[in-house]
Amino acid sequence: MKENKKELIKLISKIAVALAVFVFVLINYKKLVNIDVREIVSAAPSLLPAVLSVLAVYFVKGLVLVIPASLVYISVGMAFSPMTAVLVNIAGILVEFTASYLFGLFLGGDYINKMMQKQKYGKKILEMQENKKDASVFLMRFITVFPLDFVSLFLGSSKYNFGKYILFSFLGLAPRVILFTILGDKIYDYIPMKLIMTVCLFAIPVIVIAVIIKNVADKKRKKNESTENAADKAETK
Repeated sequence: MKENKKELIKLISKIAVALAVFVFVLINYKKLVNIDVREIVSAAPSLLPAVLSVLAVYFVKGLVLVIPASLVYISVGMAFSPMTAVLVNIAGILVEFTASYLFGLFLGGDYINKMMQKQKYGKKILEMQENKKDASVFLMRFITVFPLDFVSLFLGSSKYNFGKYILFSFLGLAPRVILFTILGDKIYDYIPMKLIMTVCLFAIPVIVIAVIIKNVADKKRKKNESTENAADKAETK
């Protein structure tokens, strides 16, 4: 009875939190999708409160899932000096990833899986994660066609190793964040994004083949080791 009561309380709390976030997004949707980070920074009395305000925006972004990532990166790049902006955005994505991961961990796998199934890229994310976890985390961040925070929610709900999650997420997204911070929306004038996407799409099969070959080699090695161990045992007898 106590266990059932605990499970019921957990379920109610998850529903309450999810509903609160949904209502918050519903009420503030226009403000969230058009958030002006420069205005927030200019209203701060000094650098530290300005940085903390931006990190707070990133934290909220990790929970509400609707704030455009590039809008924040570019706005931060315009609000601070280049080096400060890069550092703030890097710290911000780490805060965002942590918030989304913990939110997914709190909501649990069943709830997040249902959300994923309803999304355009949800099933693809699930398939990639089932095939090769570590490589898929990096790829989903690097090629940027998958919603960042949905990926984070899923990885949190599936209890993917947090250290690996942060590392591969950072490695995959950091180049894009730095470029957007420094170049702003001019990035599209300097970098052929279509060419990059094409290269990435061609790179995926190569990576998958390499992973398959590695798995086959590992299995063959383990099989040989087990055969040798069995032979050694037979000789000792």
